[in-house]
Amino acid sequence: MDGIDENTELKRMESWCAAAEHCRAEAVEKLVRRGVPYDMADRIADRLEKEKFIDERRYCQAFIHDKFRFAKWGKQKIDMALRQKKLDPYVYRPLLNEIASDEYGATLQALLEAKRKSIRAATEYERNAKLMRFALSRGFAADDIRRCIDLPDENEREA
Repeated sequence: MDGIDENTELKRMESWCAAAEHCRAEAVEKLVRRGVPYDMADRIADRLEKEKFIDERRYCQAFIHDKFRFAKWGKQKIDMALRQKKLDPYVYRPLLNEIASDEYGATLQALLEAKRKSIRAATEYERNAKLMRFALSRGFAADDIRRCIDLPDENEREA
């Protein structure tokens, strides 16, 4: 793509960022896929951040809110997704910790109850194992899952 105009690309990215929250890594990736040289993509991303079209904290808040409330993801899965987007853990980890523990537990409990109805298992042990795998795949911690399905802790069984 010869003759890439930086201002044209900036305007295109401004309208893209105005439509929905995006992070810096997504913006740079989109520009590079369009054939924009990396140094120009980096300059455009800097301008987008300076003009507040991109705000990492605002993006993290929206991402965490949407993935927890609508996709029913656990903290571990959200953490991993934000890490893959090259976001700073110092920005998003405090936001993850703002999720109310009672709401977090209620969401996990509702997920497990809904899944329990669709699971076919010969024994209660097999059913609990399937529930555990399901909740782990959704990004919930093993301790939280055990509490919700009333399983003994690993350390308690050995005692």
